[in-house]
Amino acid sequence: MRIEKITATKRGRYALFDEDGQFLFSVDGETLLKNNIAEGTALTAPALCALREESDERRAKDKALRLLSLRSHAAGELYEKLCRAFDAPTAAAAVAEMQRLGLLDDAEYARRRAQYLAGQGKSRRQIEADLAAKGIGREDAAAALDEACAGGADVCYALVKKLYARKLAEGGREKVLAALARRGFSYGEAKSAVERALDEMRREEDGF
Repeated sequence: MRIEKITATKRGRYALFDEDGQFLFSVDGETLLKNNIAEGTALTAPALCALREESDERRAKDKALRLLSLRSHAAGELYEKLCRAFDAPTAAAAVAEMQRLGLLDDAEYARRRAQYLAGQGKSRRQIEADLAAKGIGREDAAAALDEACAGGADVCYALVKKLYARKLAEGGREKVLAALARRGFSYGEAKSAVERALDEMRREEDGF
């Protein structure tokens, strides 16, 4: 097959057309120059396929870099996003390159994410589900959870004070316990937090 025509696209890539004027695919400029592709260049079917794969991998890596420039990602999360625009092997190659460059660290990402969510009043169960959805492995997730949720009772207590103090004051102890359970807190954590808040309310009423 011969490349009959090459035109620049609005996105800064180059569209390739065959002898019949049919659009084949677009490639980036670096790949075009690296492979010495010009109008009139003849390529075998395997060579054409390899050219497209090389360009797609470069485009996937560029997209990965753009995503990482916006915020940190877990490897699995980045892979899932790339799969929306590229096939699985291309997405995997881009993720592997980001790991090679030291731009992905699931353990550190999980630690920061877990601490952030704990600070937002999320329970261990909620944080665990969030990390799983981001593609964090069990070992990294467990380490992050143990660190972030070491003060689970304090997190639960802070949430009670912030969201449920009025309901407790109105005698809604059981309703508050149920609400905390729905948020993923254990019965022990919820009971301890509620009793602590009620005790504080009693002391304030008594003037202590």
